[in-house]
Amino acid sequence: MSAQTLPENAVVGMVHLDPLPGAPKHDAAGGLDAVRDAALDDAAALDAGGVDAVVVENFGDAPFYPDDVPKHTVASMTTLVDAVAREVSVPVGVNVLRNDAEAALAVAAATDASFVRVNVHVGARVTDQGVVTGRAHETMRLRDRLDADVAVFADVGVKHSAPLGPETPLKTAVEEVVGRGLADGVVVSGPGTGAPTDDSDLYTVARAAREAGVPALVGSGVTAETVAETLDRADGVVVGTALKEGGETTAPVSESRVRAVVEAARGSR
Repeated sequence: MSAQTLPENAVVGMVHLDPLPGAPKHDAAGGLDAVRDAALDDAAALDAGGVDAVVVENFGDAPFYPDDVPKHTVASMTTLVDAVAREVSVPVGVNVLRNDAEAALAVAAATDASFVRVNVHVGARVTDQGVVTGRAHETMRLRDRLDADVAVFADVGVKHSAPLGPETPLKTAVEEVVGRGLADGVVVSGPGTGAPTDDSDLYTVARAAREAGVPALVGSGVTAETVAETLDRADGVVVGTALKEGGETTAPVSESRVRAVVEAARGSR
């Protein structure tokens, strides 16, 4: 799935991985097999519920490495992304938290995944991992070296972060992440996981993305009740929390909640 062929009003579901081997909260008794089983259950529920794509993310690995995860994390992610890709009938994306775009791109290239999400592609943000700096110059050159047909979706003003200096206007941020960072699409979100995206921020980002010729996705806070209105402006949504049992981010994916969001979104097509 390239950014150019992203379905209209796309719904992208999240596979939030349990803690991987080496992470503080990893369950050594269950090991990687247990993580895989849970991921495949979530992926199957997302696929059956009708999402247009899924993103596999090492959500359980907190506290996150800022921008360079260990080799064992890359190995685990590769195994799990490959397993998910074999389970579902839709395109698969990769996000390696907090901001290891090189690892995400390498995993995507090795598993034939279609896209990656990069939280900080250009500029710098202050996060709970410290200052996270964009490495677009490395990421895009690596994609060329790998000859990988992998789209890069980059956040602007990413959640769980603050500007290092004066906040860059969102219109300028989109222009820079696309025009200078060469991202294939942009993601705008609220301040944290599951938090609604500010309507004025979405309007600004969607308009700037349209002018730049790339899709704009909303990355947090979308629900079955808000997805249709959100898609009046955005080209797609990335949904995690609203698809989980009880609306709890760390709970398993609920197929019925997936269907509710997808059906509401398709009413906008």
